[in-house]
Amino acid sequence: MTPEPAGSIDRRTLLRTVAGVGGAALAGCPGTAPEPDGPTVQVTDGDGTGTQTDEPDPYLDLVRTYAPTLYFDTDERWFPTDPRPYTSERDGETVVDGFDALDGYHRDYEADDPPAPTVFYNVVAYEESPLVAVQYWFYSAFDQFTTNFHWHDWEVLHVLVDTESGEPQLHVASSHSRRVPNNEFLDPEPEQVPRVLSELGSHSSALSVNDVPDQFQRLPTDGSFADITNSALEGIEDVASVPIAYGLPRDEGSRLPYVIPELDGEPLYEHDRLPNVDRSALVPSELTVRSFADLSEPPSELPRRENGLVFDYSERASSADIDYDLVSTTELEHITDFTGPQLSFEFSVPQAAEDAIAGHITTTGAPWNQPRYENPAADITEPNHRQALSERYDAIGAPAPGTVVFGTVAETVTSPDAPEGSGVTTESTSYEAVALLESDPEAVPTFAGTAVLRDVPPGEHRLTVNAAGTAPHSEPLTVSEGGEPTVAGVDGEIPLVANADATKVTVDPSQADSELTELAIADDFGGRLYDAPLTGPDAVYVHSGGAYTTEVRDADGAVGAARVNPAADATAVAVEQLTTGKASLARFLAAIAEETQTDIVAATDIESGDIDTGDVVDAVGDAVSGGDVTGQANAVRGLTQALSAVASGAQKAANRAESGNRSGADKQLRGVANALEQVGERLSIARSALPDAIVNAADRRLEEATRRAEQAQQQTKL
Repeated sequence: MTPEPAGSIDRRTLLRTVAGVGGAALAGCPGTAPEPDGPTVQVTDGDGTGTQTDEPDPYLDLVRTYAPTLYFDTDERWFPTDPRPYTSERDGETVVDGFDALDGYHRDYEADDPPAPTVFYNVVAYEESPLVAVQYWFYSAFDQFTTNFHWHDWEVLHVLVDTESGEPQLHVASSHSRRVPNNEFLDPEPEQVPRVLSELGSHSSALSVNDVPDQFQRLPTDGSFADITNSALEGIEDVASVPIAYGLPRDEGSRLPYVIPELDGEPLYEHDRLPNVDRSALVPSELTVRSFADLSEPPSELPRRENGLVFDYSERASSADIDYDLVSTTELEHITDFTGPQLSFEFSVPQAAEDAIAGHITTTGAPWNQPRYENPAADITEPNHRQALSERYDAIGAPAPGTVVFGTVAETVTSPDAPEGSGVTTESTSYEAVALLESDPEAVPTFAGTAVLRDVPPGEHRLTVNAAGTAPHSEPLTVSEGGEPTVAGVDGEIPLVANADATKVTVDPSQADSELTELAIADDFGGRLYDAPLTGPDAVYVHSGGAYTTEVRDADGAVGAARVNPAADATAVAVEQLTTGKASLARFLAAIAEETQTDIVAATDIESGDIDTGDVVDAVGDAVSGGDVTGQANAVRGLTQALSAVASGAQKAANRAESGNRSGADKQLRGVANALEQVGERLSIARSALPDAIVNAADRRLEEATRRAEQAQQQTKL
């Protein structure tokens, strides 16, 4: 393809732009399902040389024209091949057994000469429409990835073509599952041979349609357009300009660890039915982890993607390494199934105070038993693309909104602005994670740190996100029918913690004095890190280097709070006294004031014994008013006295609330609010005498305490 001159824009570029910003985005508009597509007919002959009609053979020309060029990772082990040599008869049916295919493939494999390179094609025409889909199916003997592995693997590229104009309309490259948005491109150049970048091990298919043939580009750069025309998520600021499609994570700079398949508790390559399969037959060890949980932190030294063998159609002149044959899928349709026992790997799901393990690895089915085989439009995952085709062709139904669960993974680390052990922050991560709905046994990989799960049934779910070397994040969420995407985490951010730094914060609402419905955890520096419904005993992993406020709400809207300061070596911390109302918030105020006072004393060697709070009056503020605070020592001592007064007054407020004395509790809380103003004044005077990190912490805690004091006064519940 000849590149467009710099600065030019043609009809296709305009259409791509319109597709990216117009129509129904992933959130869509009201509805429950796509409009039905028109009927189709399979038009591929059984001998692969013609069609089932009496017309001349235009379809085989299409098949040859759009036969893709395939690019593989240098570490790829399972290339597109022909499964027919591995068939067997079972109960009167023809099947491909996983052991036979995997062992036979490696028996037949010679260095840089994979056996029987083959791409299978299927041509589907939409009745009374010029729209035809040419499907290219790629069979691999095995799939090994970070979220799954299984016997056999079928991936597909759909090329939808208008037979009247002769122009391609849409490329759809399959990406893992229906839960993950496919890689799609609307209105590709007619003369451009499709290129597929196959993901290592999983064979998920990324598209390459621009001037860089062997690299995936999610966004346009340096005058070159992107390799996909998928749209962004409306209303999600962090990804407002990021096309939502799986892409090719390792080609985009992400770290992606692979896992070892096991059968009956042993690595698959040790099985006695696989004599031709050894460790070298799997993804290399430098890319592999044996267990997410056994790593103390995410792996940082993982090789980036490198291009390896290139496959091309055998009758096309090219410089490819391997020539493949084109064979009709009708030559395979006598195969009933692709079989193999379920494999296993570790995936952590926190439930209450312990972690459970879920194994969920199965084989793929035969393509001809899948809906997309007869109706390729069923595989269009981008609503804007379906909308564009529905406007052009009556055979394609308009899109439905679908339901989308979305979140971006972040890494929790200590904050450089906080005192040691007293603050964390989050930063973008360069490793990919795994997302799993407990209601759905299909794990979904993140891409560019983004988790997107499509077509999630409306209702109550629990989402778990995990990555190698990190503690799992788990939260309940409610998926509504249609409307906006369901945003997981806090404003779409899901913070993960390295196993070495993780402390499990547990809560048991059955011990509370009211029906608790919500739980939130915030760090002084990192802000809210968890905010979700509380449906029963729960556990949240936090970084042991943080200082946290745990907030609960009950069914009546009352709020409670508690401080959590995990020790560096603590593996778990239980939040006690899960109550809501004035007493809970007053106890929190006392705790955060005492904590801040202790930190200041420790950082400055000011003796706390000089502070006498025995004569603190009900108004609290009188105990810290007056006095000429001069000099650094006096400034710091005045600040610690003010904090001591806050703690004393807050504890009195809690005692009076617990005894049922509403007016006395409110009087004390007003005094606490006044005392907090004194803390602010004393902090301003003492600021230059304190370490920067201590001042940063005091500022944040003062802001939090002031907000909680106001909240406590507004509570109706004692």
